[in-house]
Amino acid sequence: MDLSPKQIVHELNRHIIGQDEAKKAVAIALRNRYRRSMLSAELQEEITPKNIIMKGPTGVGKTEIARRLARLVKAPFIKVEATKYTEVGYVGRDVESMVRDLAECAIRLVKEEKTQEVSYRATAVAERKIAKVLAEMKKDERGETAKELFEQRLVDDIHAGKYDATVIEIEVADMPKPLELSPGSGAAIDLGSVFGGFMPKKTKKRKLTVREAKNLLVAEEADKLIDSDAVNAEAIRRAENDGIIFIDEIDKIAGKGNQGADVSREGVQRDILPIVEGCTVMTKYGPIKTDYILFIAAGAFHVSKVEDLIPELQGRFPIQVELKSLTKEDFVNILTQPENSITSQYAALLSVDNIKLTFTPGAIEKIAEISADINMTSEDIGARRLHTVMEYLLEDISYNAGGNDYPEIPVEVNEKYVEEHLENIVRNRDLKQYVL
Repeated sequence: MDLSPKQIVHELNRHIIGQDEAKKAVAIALRNRYRRSMLSAELQEEITPKNIIMKGPTGVGKTEIARRLARLVKAPFIKVEATKYTEVGYVGRDVESMVRDLAECAIRLVKEEKTQEVSYRATAVAERKIAKVLAEMKKDERGETAKELFEQRLVDDIHAGKYDATVIEIEVADMPKPLELSPGSGAAIDLGSVFGGFMPKKTKKRKLTVREAKNLLVAEEADKLIDSDAVNAEAIRRAENDGIIFIDEIDKIAGKGNQGADVSREGVQRDILPIVEGCTVMTKYGPIKTDYILFIAAGAFHVSKVEDLIPELQGRFPIQVELKSLTKEDFVNILTQPENSITSQYAALLSVDNIKLTFTPGAIEKIAEISADINMTSEDIGARRLHTVMEYLLEDISYNAGGNDYPEIPVEVNEKYVEEHLENIVRNRDLKQYVL
């Protein structure tokens, strides 16, 4: 997608409040990818992404910025926790598995796109198969011509959804379950992909509704129509050139001269280093070069500092941005401005039970003030604090709603309602001010 940095920031602003510095940094990094793709192959080899470290407390939007960025351009994206990896020689996940996970994500993305392209043909074949099964169930003495006409009428009815709830028995592919190599490692072998070329495909009979059967058969037929080699090649290309790996909790593996239980921390940094610098990792879809993958690292860095990372790793993350703690004004904006804001989410949920929930500006201000104050006087968990406060605030309404067919009931949450229902939180917050 050909978007300018300003357009990228504008798109991110629809979902994430504040943190302009971080948005600007990722927008430039993304645009530079497009600029690189427009250059000659010789020059492309020389230009590598400028990786980013995001520093800031939890819940301020670090992960969300990276995730929305990837979604914006349909890039393969994975989020990994640095603490899950261990140095070579210790029990745990090896750092190369993050690249293999990215490959899986790229395969899934490309496969979804290719499935969309062949969905019309796959659906037609699946509906014809189901029509034959239904025709057998409704079998009587018909001539061949009448049978064909009857099946065509069934196909039309299946397409219209008239038989969605009807239970039929069909033969579907029996997929072998992947074998996990070692518990918790995340590595598994799919026997179907290993021996698929040598062993005949097994099928089994299952009783399913027409809707479920149609979904299964469409997926099966789409697989037959898609060229798996082309999918693999395109997925590897995308993972190498468009992939984004978000390494969270990187501050937890920082620290110099660790001993005892933390002895492998610096080892993990040294293992991550070649991945970020650029190397080739073998995956079951083929080798992937990591030279042009964009790495975004993030951490709160409360105890440790970015400077505590080994110098070589710091050098591979030349761009450092600091995300700020959320203020009362930020909370007001989070509650009202983004598409599908928290208040609109709760209103939509309760509308299912015929409750028309509205919030006055005074109530929004009060919720924001209480959330910001609690973050200041206890743990700062950023925007996640709003979920805690909103659940507590709407507990009575959520509990009493449902189980009736009454007409729509309007419920207005105003400043007085907020004060009454959050009284305990406010009282505890006031007491905390005097606890040393």
